[in-house]
Amino acid sequence: MARNPGDRPPGISRRNALRLLAAGAVGVMWRPGRAAPRPQSMLQRPIPASGELLPAIGLGTSRTFDVGASPAERGPLREVLRRFIAYGGTLVDTSPMYGSAETVVGDLSAGLGVRRELFLATKVWTSGREAGIRQMQQSMRRLRSERLDLIQVHNLVDTDTQLATLRAWKEAGRVRYLGVTHYHRGAYDELERVLRRQPLDFVQLNYSLAERDAAQRLLPLAAERRIAVIVNRPFARGSLFRRVRGRPLPQWCADFDCHSWAQLFLKYVLSHPAVTCAIPATDKPRHLVDNMDAGYGRLPDRSQRRRMEQLIDAL
Repeated sequence: MARNPGDRPPGISRRNALRLLAAGAVGVMWRPGRAAPRPQSMLQRPIPASGELLPAIGLGTSRTFDVGASPAERGPLREVLRRFIAYGGTLVDTSPMYGSAETVVGDLSAGLGVRRELFLATKVWTSGREAGIRQMQQSMRRLRSERLDLIQVHNLVDTDTQLATLRAWKEAGRVRYLGVTHYHRGAYDELERVLRRQPLDFVQLNYSLAERDAAQRLLPLAAERRIAVIVNRPFARGSLFRRVRGRPLPQWCADFDCHSWAQLFLKYVLSHPAVTCAIPATDKPRHLVDNMDAGYGRLPDRSQRRRMEQLIDAL
């Protein structure tokens, strides 16, 4: 069961981080020059509804955690989750839409003994009150938790019905926060209407150097309405990496502690003041470490953000 808001730490303790590192020390290689992770120093952002702090880099599970039960399939994901926590991450985002991802997250977090370290976010993706309740109950069983941190109405499916249930569940203490999601600019008009008329704790949407439309209306509106923002598709489903393939990272990126293209893409997202957390998905431990490093050090300022936009637009 999750902690109450008042007793959740702002980040994983150094003791638990070292325990997790020791548990998987064999075969682990850290970045050159880094002796050990410093999870307590990752950038954190407050959830406006409560003031609770969230580490700015979370973990998505779409496509990557939809695997079977064999050690060969789950072993790399166990290492991804272990390193994620050791680097100070807490928010893991999943959905019943993502195949076996909820079950895999539940099993791996139980096996590592880290449920209380995680901020578990899932979604409801169905129509009708009773169907929504059954699906959310199933998610709790799969995630092995009687109380979830966040449940979001996935892609605005039957939004009013599901939010009514979620408000009742929040009042009863079964969920701590509620929200809505979408992943495509074609839904922005509807998403804006929901943000304006519904009291929400979170909104999840796509935003990246390749997909910047959310910054026009939705991100300012979320800030105005005091709604936390989770960013999905920070790499635009991999298209940003394809655009820069074979190109060296510009030297000026070191001015904001950026050492890879993944970090450049993530630091751009995090440098928007309305963004609470980005959730890149990966099934590769080395990519996880690279992503998490984006949550450390300086972020680009306004002029540097513009330079990043010009760089990508020119490709």
